[in-house]
Amino acid sequence: MPLVSSKEMFKGALKGGYAIGAFNVNNMEIVQGIVDAAVEEKAPLILQVSAGARKYARPEYLFHLVQAALETSNLPIVLHLDHGEDFEICKSCVDQGFTSVMIDGSKYPLEQNIAMTKKVVEYAHPRGVTVEAELGRLAGVEDAVSVAEKDAIFTDPAEALRFVEETGCDSLAIAIGTSHGAYKFKGTPTLDFERLEKIQKKLGDFPLVLHGASSVPADLVKACNDYGAKIPGAQGVPEDMITKATKTHVCKINIDTDLRLALTGTIRKCFAENPAEFDPRKYLGPARDAIKTVVKRKIKVLGCGGKA
Repeated sequence: MPLVSSKEMFKGALKGGYAIGAFNVNNMEIVQGIVDAAVEEKAPLILQVSAGARKYARPEYLFHLVQAALETSNLPIVLHLDHGEDFEICKSCVDQGFTSVMIDGSKYPLEQNIAMTKKVVEYAHPRGVTVEAELGRLAGVEDAVSVAEKDAIFTDPAEALRFVEETGCDSLAIAIGTSHGAYKFKGTPTLDFERLEKIQKKLGDFPLVLHGASSVPADLVKACNDYGAKIPGAQGVPEDMITKATKTHVCKINIDTDLRLALTGTIRKCFAENPAEFDPRKYLGPARDAIKTVVKRKIKVLGCGGKA
């Protein structure tokens, strides 16, 4: 099956009251773990590539890893650029064969964000590629994204309506309290569901996206810390909040940190228990299995199992 657009995928999610998992990929084992989980759960899938991943693994390698996933599964898969910082990187991904790109102009004033997004839309749409944009800024650090807590701005519902109407984007990432990285909340986790409902009412049947939505499960953090990591006090978005968000037109949930924790904890455990081991297959294989376990868990939380 060839790569698909997110347009039909999101229509199904809106109608069915579920969300699609958008999982960041950086290497072969991560791709395999994600895809193996989705195959078993019969779930549609978004594989997304950040600027950091492109720099680390190189665009050509990542693209062909996804092509291998298409050849070895019968899943509808979207290949998505995560946090494209300018028109040039979005154009490059459209030209390479991505079926979805994100232009992130959220750090700029509204008028500049609108202009940037509109330019990408005008290039992508004639080529059959959907465009995600972002309005509002998430705190936290992940890959090339770094926003101080004091600079985080929640999405304004009225601005969201104007933004969508003027840019023609296909989906909108909103800020309602999630954040990038493993340290999403200092106290009790809280999302602004009232704001989410206002945005949804303004936009109607329009796909919304949550970035920074990893749950940072305590067992994954503990698995890292038990074997030498120093990740104290990390906490993410409770899974029941994620499920609740999927009922209010959130069609795409971004997940990266949970994958990193699963992979890192497993590798640390392998090294601690087998200090003489130097065969990469002996620690990357179990890490791949850990990724698969986490993704299967996420698919159940999102409610997209059996929707492929």
